[in-house]
Amino acid sequence: MYYLSMSKKASLLGFGLFVLMGCNDPAQSQKKADSPRLSSIMSFEDAQAGLVLSENNTSLLLENSLGKVISGDASNGILQGDKAYQITLQAKEHYKSAFTLKPKTSWNWSQLGHFSVALNITNPTEQSTHLFTQIEDGKNQLHNRSVIIPKQSSNTYYIELSGDDLEIESGIRSNPPAWQSIDTPFIWRWGVKQLDLTSIKHIKFTVASLLADRTLVIDDIRLVKNPTSEPDYLANLVDRHGQRNGIEYANKIASDDELKQRSRAELATLTGERLPDRSKFGGWKKGPKLAATGFFRTEKIDGQWSLVDPEGYLFYSIGIANVRMANTSTITGIDFSSQHIEQRTSDDVTPEDSKGLNTITGEALKSKFVASDTRFNMFSWLPTYDEPLAKHYGYRREVHSGALKQGETYSFYQANLERKYGADFLTQWRDTTVDRMIDWGFTSFGNWIDPMFYQLNRFPYFANGWIIGDFKKVSSGADYWSPLPDPFDPKFAERAKATMATIAAEVKNNPWCVGVFIDNEKSWGREGSIESQYGIVIHTLARDNTDSPTKAVFSRLMQNKYKDINALNQSWNTQIASWQAFNKGVKLNTYTDAQIADYSALLSAYANEYFNVVNTELKAVMPNHLYMGVRFADWGMTPEVVQAAAEHADVVSYNFYKEGLHPSHWQFLAQIDKPSIIGEFHMGATDTGLLNPGLVHTASQAERAQAYKDYMATVLDNPYFVGAHWFQYTDSPLTGRAYDGENYNVGFVSVTDSPYQEMVEAVKAVGSTLYTRKYKKLTQ
Repeated sequence: MYYLSMSKKASLLGFGLFVLMGCNDPAQSQKKADSPRLSSIMSFEDAQAGLVLSENNTSLLLENSLGKVISGDASNGILQGDKAYQITLQAKEHYKSAFTLKPKTSWNWSQLGHFSVALNITNPTEQSTHLFTQIEDGKNQLHNRSVIIPKQSSNTYYIELSGDDLEIESGIRSNPPAWQSIDTPFIWRWGVKQLDLTSIKHIKFTVASLLADRTLVIDDIRLVKNPTSEPDYLANLVDRHGQRNGIEYANKIASDDELKQRSRAELATLTGERLPDRSKFGGWKKGPKLAATGFFRTEKIDGQWSLVDPEGYLFYSIGIANVRMANTSTITGIDFSSQHIEQRTSDDVTPEDSKGLNTITGEALKSKFVASDTRFNMFSWLPTYDEPLAKHYGYRREVHSGALKQGETYSFYQANLERKYGADFLTQWRDTTVDRMIDWGFTSFGNWIDPMFYQLNRFPYFANGWIIGDFKKVSSGADYWSPLPDPFDPKFAERAKATMATIAAEVKNNPWCVGVFIDNEKSWGREGSIESQYGIVIHTLARDNTDSPTKAVFSRLMQNKYKDINALNQSWNTQIASWQAFNKGVKLNTYTDAQIADYSALLSAYANEYFNVVNTELKAVMPNHLYMGVRFADWGMTPEVVQAAAEHADVVSYNFYKEGLHPSHWQFLAQIDKPSIIGEFHMGATDTGLLNPGLVHTASQAERAQAYKDYMATVLDNPYFVGAHWFQYTDSPLTGRAYDGENYNVGFVSVTDSPYQEMVEAVKAVGSTLYTRKYKKLTQ
């Protein structure tokens, strides 16, 4: 870690904040005054002496990066004064690179009113940079945001830390800016919006899993007063087609007639015919012919894992996940009396967010009331209940996060399908979707595909299911979506059996089904600290055996190993009175090496039971289909859990939202030596009216398409991956999906079901050389 100490008196009176206009041409810039400066954090004007902010000295720390002070003017990225700091993030060699602003004693910004951290950033390179920031307070609470720094650009960027927008729960993952400005906000990601401003410990900027080094010039890091928020910045956001209201952008539909005209033009180009080198199931017809089993399977050939299609051809799965209506609706702000809402039943096997629209009718409609004015006022149009398009209303009885805990929804996407195709819109949508997938060069669907596709016998797919119910739960201490199941509870196996029976009935032993994904992005733990990696063990050990079947198993395993409680105490450096006391629950916060090894064994025992139960119940009713694993999030996986998955699943799945696969991050694949698949990835931009690019930012649709190709290249060149699935088919609703407010530009089609042509051309390019690139040694 490199260290830079800087000095300049903090000015509390300065208002000379300048931002570059014409940001694509720094050499021909203009400067413009903007938000009042409250104080300076770091200016770089006097690089030799150390910068002082009130009583606090501030340091700039570099991690896997190189830095130097540069002199000049706007032509080389200096927007204030005549000095700035150039940082080269060594991302090609390192999975993560960072620079951090850290005071000797914590900053106290509690008396500043509504304010933001602002800084000037120039990107002099030909590659845009997705930059994350994390701010931590004295309570160890984290505030996380990110932004795209476009190639060849200079601009001012700000991070709002106190203001009106942070006090509003809108149900949108990232709101529009609360005020008009030529400056660019860092987009909200996750964490605590309202930090303890009496004690700010650091501001960290990070890049992760980039495929090449990046260079940025940072300048004039300061605190600025927020402009006055516009009172109606959340109102009238959405037009009658579900698009951004009041602004123009490419691909925007102006009328129903234009929607139909574009649809007719597209349909005339679709053939539904596979590429010449594809087999009936989309495998590599020109490659080696292996044993045909009538179903998809895996095989290692020429040193790399591959899927094999039912006819025996090598098969590589590229496709789109989440092709269904379930996540196309958004909360309207309307609710109804709960006595008229049919509640979920204990034997339900489908989570609320995976269900269809759940239409509200009859007496419930008469009990309508506005539950959230903020949500209700976002829409410039919604149909009355007696209009034909009212059939696209629905209801969510459970919401993960948002302005309401439940409420009415509307699917603008589904309404646009009816506008395009008429009364039989779902059938036309289904058939057009398959034609698109084949014409565009995909080989299969991904996860979360509507069962209406299952028996078409036209295009390979993956089935999916969730194990939910009233079985016991355990906690990792950071349960994002929900607590984890207790697989030692017999009820867990009962619920698993019910889920598998439902999936089997839908699939009907169809050979077009490649395999089955079960569950998604569970909070198994993460490397980085003992508490984060072994949270399941630590929290479960604190429980009583009678309350937790997993805790009872942990107790038995430790008693079998140590026999005498004194032996465990010696190994763990504890003073537990007896095994009875251990069984009642122990809370520990210091750890010996032997204790950590035991925690690892206990976590392995837990994970192995989960995967064993799931695999056993799946294979009992679907022996011909692959178990595709649990779709690990990169923030929710540990070596123990991944190893357990490898021992039971046919394919291990990972949801990985980054620029690409950094080699250093995936070295463990050689150790588990299992076929692997990317279950989710995406990139987005904000040039088509959406408020949030998604989990990976790009600067435009053209960059988004190139990013798709770059990501796919890293997957194809890895010998362990047998496919990669983009998430998702459609953009998120502008005002956020009903379940949790995701409002991302991540679709291959927009809310009007209009394809993003840049993305279509990108996947066609990948698909045209898919097999010859993946199996290039075999072509020789």
